[in-house]
Amino acid sequence: MARPIVSVLIDTYNHERFIEQAILSALEQDFPASDREILVVDDGSQDRTAEIVAKFAPRVRLIRKANGGQASAFNAGIPECQGEIVSFLDGDDWWAPGKLQHVVAAFSENPEVGMVGHGTTHVFMDGSQFTVVIAVAPRFSLASLDGARIFRSRRSFLGTRMSVRASVLAKILPVPEMIRVEADEFVFTMAAALSEVLILPESLFFYRIHAQNHFSLHGFNPASVRRKQQSLDCLAEQLNIRLRAINVPEEIVRLVVGAVSVEADELRLSLGDGYPWETVKTELALYGILHGDAPWSHRAFKYATLVPALLVPPRWYYGARRWLGSSELYRRARRIFFPPPQPGHLRRF
Repeated sequence: MARPIVSVLIDTYNHERFIEQAILSALEQDFPASDREILVVDDGSQDRTAEIVAKFAPRVRLIRKANGGQASAFNAGIPECQGEIVSFLDGDDWWAPGKLQHVVAAFSENPEVGMVGHGTTHVFMDGSQFTVVIAVAPRFSLASLDGARIFRSRRSFLGTRMSVRASVLAKILPVPEMIRVEADEFVFTMAAALSEVLILPESLFFYRIHAQNHFSLHGFNPASVRRKQQSLDCLAEQLNIRLRAINVPEEIVRLVVGAVSVEADELRLSLGDGYPWETVKTELALYGILHGDAPWSHRAFKYATLVPALLVPPRWYYGARRWLGSSELYRRARRIFFPPPQPGHLRRF
């Protein structure tokens, strides 16, 4: 049997409500079955996930393992992939039709590219949704400071919507297994350090927002927030080690790792660990990453909202911000008077 062009790698844990849609979205791609394989790594699910996956044999191969987190699932699944390209998918998300055709064409047309990402449609449990796609899409890598800055603002187009050449992944493994939640960010950051990255302008992925999301926290559950904060701290530590090991320049390492660390700091502060001055420092750093090209009027609004952060404990500040964010009246006023700035490199609709 000829080697498949693409390996679809689905990592899953307790996704019995969603896994069938994820698998069907891969099976129903307009892409030759002979050029594609589908592997599902079940990371110790305690529900009917494995039973549902087994229905799709032999078109889908099930790999079962004890629960160990996303990194351990990648370490179990990636070496089993036979394709030249590995396309990742979480068990609670799904692909748009044409995903594989677009991705394989992009790799064929750009032999220097080692990783391809694309836009995403975010879907909520009430059926509402919004789409984010790239508006300005130069190729980039972590070979320069400019490339690192582009990477830092385009990370959201990677993650488990990414596709990576198997030859690049072979240089990344093993993924440090202490990274239980953010392992995909470790993979795509290392891939960007080892090869060029291309973001496609289409939305080819549906990202489901639900209460069990480990990455996009839905609501404020202190245990979930703490788990993500600790995982981000671990991710920053491991990236710091591995990027230096492949001789990425120090200033680029600081830029990339700093973006992860500041996210961890915001979560730590929201849990009440820290001081008011840290809140201001962290919020300004995040604002610079996300909205570096915002107009002066919005910058002034941001500075004004941080005045209370100097006066109250971090837990109070972030609690008040969550309370305001849940108010429809406040959200309506924001949309009218101070709408959130949209970075010039993306479109949201």
